[in-house]
Order: sequence, then C-alpha cells, then structure tokens
Amino acid sequence: MWVASMLLRGRSAGVNGADVNIPHVDSVAICHSMRLTDYTDYSLRVLLYLAVRSEGLATIQDISDAYGISKNHLMKVVQRLAELGWVETVRGRNGGLRLFEHSSALTVGEVVRAAESDFTLVSCFNGSGSGEPGAHRECVIQSQCRLKGILEAAREAFFRELDRYTIRDIAEPASPLMSLLGLKPSATVVPIVPAPAAPAASAGV
Repeated sequence: MWVASMLLRGRSAGVNGADVNIPHVDSVAICHSMRLTDYTDYSLRVLLYLAVRSEGLATIQDISDAYGISKNHLMKVVQRLAELGWVETVRGRNGGLRLFEHSSALTVGEVVRAAESDFTLVSCFNGSGSGEPGAHRECVIQSQCRLKGILEAAREAFFRELDRYTIRDIAEPASPLMSLLGLKPSATVVPIVPAPAAPAASAGV
C-alpha cells in the first residue's frame, strides 16, 4: 500500500511561508488517513503490468497469478479501467486486455484521482455543521486555524509528486520487472533478407 508518510514529518512550510513544527505523533495519525485503498493499488498494478508486457493480450488470470491478487478484485478494477478508456478489452476465446497506447502517458496522480473517492483529510475540507447525523459540529477555532492550510498544502504536494511520473516511467527498467512478474522478454525478430539473384550467364559463353 502507498502511504504519504513523507509529506508530514518534522518541519513543514506553513501558511504564508512560516515554518510550523508538526509533532511526529500527529503526523503519523494524519498519514494513516492518506493511505490509499487496495482498489487504487490494484489499478496501478494492472496498468504497470500491461505497460511492462507491451505485446500481446494479457488475461486477468495472468495478472492475478503475477501479483497473487484475487481475480474477483481485479475484474472490478479492469472493468473500471476499460470504462475510463485506459485499457482495451478483447472478447472471445483468445481475448484478453492490453494497454491503449495513449495510456502509458497517464500520470500516477491521474490514476489515483480516478480511483480514490475521498481526499478529505479533515472534516472542515468539505464544510461542517451540516446538521446531518454523524456530521462534525463547526470547529470553534475555524476562523483562526492554520492547520487546514497546512494540510491543503501537503495534499497538493502529494499530488505534485505523483504527477511527475507516468505509467511509462514506472514501467522502467522493463527487464527486471518482467522477470519479477514472470514475463518473458519478447524475442527479437531478425528479418530474412533474400539472397541476391545470380547474374544471368552471357549468351554464347
């Protein structure tokens, strides 16, 4: 699982450029709320597998065997990736799935945003005092609170880092990844060049 533990440790640039010391205990508590779901993890793994495989069609069973992940969980993930237009599914006896060419340019951040449903680190991100059952009451320090700005900046930094890398980037170097995933490198096809025809014999010789 991916945990954003690097974002909120030690000293952090606060609102208006001021340094704000964030206690280690608090940062650990905040990090657990930023833990990505298995669904997001599996979405990234499927895209990575297909990018590394690059040729031919893969099956959900192939991916399940490679990662040791439940086939049922992967079916839901693949269905959603196909709906998003990132993975092509081919039906039939010899069908399977493969990565659309444009999908290798997807950033990790784009995938995470599409797979996750909530990046609300604290309740005031979405407002409070809605009156709904279980809703948090309005925070008494909201008008003077700097923590919300700090957390928003941390969330933005988190996505800036994820947006630096594409599926193509994380699929390199391909050879060791192929080995770990049980994939065989595609054989290099050497074109057969026909031999030049022998010159015709001269008449009368």
